[in-house]
Amino acid sequence: MTAQQTARCLMVALVGITGVAACVMAAAARQGGPAPAAGSLLVYFGTYTSAKSQGVYVSRLDLATGALSEPALAAGSVSPSFLAVHPNRTFLYAVNEVSNFEGGVTGAVSAFRIDRATGRLTLLNQQSSGGAGPAHLTVDGAGRNVLVANYGGGSVAVLPVGSDGRLSPASAFVQHAGSSVNPQRQQGPHAHSVNVDRGNRWAYVADLGLDKVLIYRFDPTKGSIVPNDPPAATVEPGSGPRHFAFHPAGRFAYVINEMTCTVTAFACDATTGRLETLQTISTLPEGVAVGRGMSTAEVQVHPSGRFVYGSNRGHDSITVFALDEKTGRLTFVQNEPTQGSTPRNFGIDPTGRYLLAANQRTDSVVVFRIDEATGRLTPTGARITVGSPVCVKFVEP
Repeated sequence: MTAQQTARCLMVALVGITGVAACVMAAAARQGGPAPAAGSLLVYFGTYTSAKSQGVYVSRLDLATGALSEPALAAGSVSPSFLAVHPNRTFLYAVNEVSNFEGGVTGAVSAFRIDRATGRLTLLNQQSSGGAGPAHLTVDGAGRNVLVANYGGGSVAVLPVGSDGRLSPASAFVQHAGSSVNPQRQQGPHAHSVNVDRGNRWAYVADLGLDKVLIYRFDPTKGSIVPNDPPAATVEPGSGPRHFAFHPAGRFAYVINEMTCTVTAFACDATTGRLETLQTISTLPEGVAVGRGMSTAEVQVHPSGRFVYGSNRGHDSITVFALDEKTGRLTFVQNEPTQGSTPRNFGIDPTGRYLLAANQRTDSVVVFRIDEATGRLTPTGARITVGSPVCVKFVEP
């Protein structure tokens, strides 16, 4: 998260999330949705709302060609920056990245029902995220809870999910404390992402302000999180861990470090929740140093488990790594420009054929084909315009 983005969230908050939401919801009612097609996936885009964007947008990805349909407004919402899809593919959740909700110094989480025929979203309800500037959320493997990381507030909360997809107030909340070595960015905690392991036992929270990945014991039935022993894994001081991704087999995990443009690889112990550091590797090509305005954003593991991808803002590129499935270590393969500015996020479709890069500053989503043998990216020539896109999520039919 940057100062510019935080300022935007604060300006939206001053207007008031409820009033703005009413305006954008009315606009959403006037929009259509992409027509269903065989061999296609729905793709949702979280955005920062502005004159160019009014909420969550939806398109369809043609799996044969990599083409994207013209995006439509799926639901009006205030700065729904990060999205998560329920395991049953019926519900979608979005953080509202603001700092004031219903009069409190907190952001919000919105619950939507998905119409898989049209891609349209219907708002079910909203709940407080428990802290300012929520930046990331995930749905646990059983679909019982939404876990949300509050960047501005430096905290994490668990919101129970009802059978109808609606959210209840938080059943658990943890406030982080501490700081790290960078006085401008790390004067306090900044929880930047939260992820649950495939066994649904452990929750991992990357905190940029603390240079730690905090580890919690997670109970999906109770909706509780309790600090683990050991309570965290650390990265090099001043790294700023941001997003976190598991290998499909669950034995390894990767955190992308925003401030140093690196990825740290961990071995995961499913029994204890412990993370063991294996390696830290640069996301920039050889000979390129971290310069002013450079930072990383997203990290994802390919569905095959053979490759890891990371986005570089400022350098405006995606870096591809080969993953040794025996050791978990990474080897640099390629660095590919995203054909736009500030790739805040990207998505790899469930088949592993395409990567969609969301260029926040140039309002574009660009499609790349993934070579299944090498992991390398090749532009398909397909792109669409979406205002301030900052998240990409797929929904299978």
